Amino acid sequence: MLPKQRNLSQTMLDADQLASLQQTIGSYSPLQLAWASGYLAAKSEQSSVAVLPAAQAAVSSTLTILYVSQTGNAKGVAQQLAQSAEAAGISVNLKNVADYKAKSLKSETHLLIVASTNGEGEAPDDGLEFHEFLFSKKAPKLPNLKYSVLALGDSSYEFFCQTGKDFDERLKALGATQVSARVDCDVDYDSDAKAWSTQIVETLKEELTSSDDALAPVVNLPVSNSSVSSYNKQNPYAAEFLVSQKITGRESAKDVRHIEIDLGESGLQYQPGDALGVWFENDLALVDELLQLLAFAGDEPVTFIKDDSEQTLAIREALVSVFEITQTAPSFVDFWAKTSASAQLLALAEDKNALREFAANHQLVDILKLAPAKVTPQELIDTLRKMTPRLYSIASSQAEVDEEVHLTVGLVSYERDGKTRLGGASGYLAQRLEEGAKVKVFIEHNDNFRLPESDDTPVIMIGPGTGVAPFRAFMQEREARDAGGDNWMFFGDQTFTQDFLYQVEWQNYLKSGLLTKMNVAFSRDQAEKIYVQDRLKEQAKDVFAWLERGAHLYVCGDANRMAKDVHNTLLEIIAQEGGLSTEQAEDYLKTLRVSKRYQKDVY
Repeated sequence: MLPKQRNLSQTMLDADQLASLQQTIGSYSPLQLAWASGYLAAKSEQSSVAVLPAAQAAVSSTLTILYVSQTGNAKGVAQQLAQSAEAAGISVNLKNVADYKAKSLKSETHLLIVASTNGEGEAPDDGLEFHEFLFSKKAPKLPNLKYSVLALGDSSYEFFCQTGKDFDERLKALGATQVSARVDCDVDYDSDAKAWSTQIVETLKEELTSSDDALAPVVNLPVSNSSVSSYNKQNPYAAEFLVSQKITGRESAKDVRHIEIDLGESGLQYQPGDALGVWFENDLALVDELLQLLAFAGDEPVTFIKDDSEQTLAIREALVSVFEITQTAPSFVDFWAKTSASAQLLALAEDKNALREFAANHQLVDILKLAPAKVTPQELIDTLRKMTPRLYSIASSQAEVDEEVHLTVGLVSYERDGKTRLGGASGYLAQRLEEGAKVKVFIEHNDNFRLPESDDTPVIMIGPGTGVAPFRAFMQEREARDAGGDNWMFFGDQTFTQDFLYQVEWQNYLKSGLLTKMNVAFSRDQAEKIYVQDRLKEQAKDVFAWLERGAHLYVCGDANRMAKDVHNTLLEIIAQEGGLSTEQAEDYLKTLRVSKRYQKDVY
C-alpha cells in the first residue's frame, strides 16, 4: 500500500527534475534503459518507497509560478498568488526565474509569470537569461502549455510593461495557450493583481485539484536570509521620525537631507542594498489649492475601492491620504484634455512621448490652472491613481545603527507660475514631518543589489548625488564585518564645497584603509563639466584590471542619463582594455550582470 500522506511528495518529480531525468536517459539504449529501470526499482524497494507508474510521473499537475522582479514588487505578488493557489488545493512550484531551468518549459503544463520591467523595456537582471532563452532557437515548441502573464510597470515610461508583453507574445508564438489574458498593471497595481490572481485560481482550481493531484507536493521558494516581519507594504510600521538634517551647503542648488528613523520594537530587519518604503501624506496647502481651483467645498463624499473594500471619505481627506496629486499619470492629462477641450493638451495627447514628458513635469494643480474645466468630485477621484509608497535606498547598515534606518533624500522642488512645487514624499520627509512624529514605513528587500558573499571580493561603487546612499551602507557593513576586499568609490555632484555628501565619512574611510580608492567628479568646479563616467575613462586600465580579478560593480542613481552614460563608458573600457569588439564587450558586461557582478539600483 502506498503511504500517501508521508511519501508521495518524495516520489513525484517536479518539472526541473523531470527535464533533468529526460536529458540523462536521452542517450540510453533500450538495454541500458531496462537495466536503469531495474536498478531504480531495486533502490526503491530498499528505501520502502513505491515507484509511481511512468505514465503518471510524466504528467505534471503542478502550477509553476515564476517571478521576474527588480525591487521586489513582482516577487510579493507571486508569493501571494502562490498562497492563494495552495489554499485552493493546487500544487505550486514558486521560483525566481533566475533559479528556474528554462529547458524545463517543455515539461510544464501550467505556467504563470509575474514580471516587472527594468529601465528602457529590459527584463530585470534575474530575468535576462530566461528572456534570451525564450527568444532563441533553443526555445521548444509548447503546444501543451497553458499560461498567463501579469505585467507590472509604470505608464509614465515609454516601454510600459514591456518584459511581460515580451514573455506573453513569445509563449504564444511557441504554441502555448493563454488560460487568461495578460494583464498590464500600472504603479497602483494591487487591485488589478488581486483580480487577476483570483480569476486564475478559480479557472485552474478544478483542473489542478483532482483526487490524485490533491496529494501532489508543493515546492516553495526557499526562505531568504532576510528576516520575516509582520510589517509590510500593506501593514506598515508607524516608526518615529528622528532627524532631517540638510547635508548640502547653504549655497548649493540642491536640498539633500540625511534622514534618520527609529524602527523601535518592530523587528524590521534589512540588508545593505534594501530600500525603505515610505507612505506619506500630501501637503494640506496643495490640497486646498486644488479644491479652490475646482470650486469644491472639500466635504463632498467620494467613493473608491481600497484594500478590497468600498470606502467613502470627504474629498479633502481622500486627496490628502489616498490619491496621487504630485505625480501625474499620462492618462490624467489625456482625460483632462478631453474634459477641458484645451487645444494645447489635446495636441499633447496625440504625441505619446510629449505626453509622458509633460505629465512628468506638471503636477495636477498646474494642469488645472492651465486648462480650467468643471467636473464633479467623484469624476475627479475616478481618474486619479491611488497613492503608492516611495522607495528610498537605505543609507545605513544595522551592524552600525542597530534599530535605526537612514536615508539620503533629495528634495524635489521647482518653480511653476511663481509658486514652489515640492515632491510628495520628499517634501513630507524634508519639510513637513516634525521630529518625534510617526511615519509609516516597511522594508523592500532587493536581492538584485547585494554585497558579494565573500568579504575578500573587491567592489567598485558608482553613485553620484543621492546615489551615494546604498554605498554608505555598504561601507558600514564591510567595516563591521572586517571585510578584506578592496573598495573603490566613484562619486559626483555639482560642487566640491557645497555638494560632497558625507565627505567626512569618506575621508575617514580613506584614512583607515577600508576605502582603497575614491575618485570624485564635480561638474561645475571647472569650465568643462566632468562626470563620473569621465573619471571612469581616466581610470580605464585599473577598472578593467579590477573586473578581471573578480570585482563586483555597482551603479546607483539617475536611470535616464547617468546610468546609460556609465554603461556605455564601461563598454568602451572593456573593449579598449580587453582588446574586444563592441559585441564581445556587450557579452562581457552581460555575463557580469547574469552572474550578479554588475548590479544597478537606478530610478
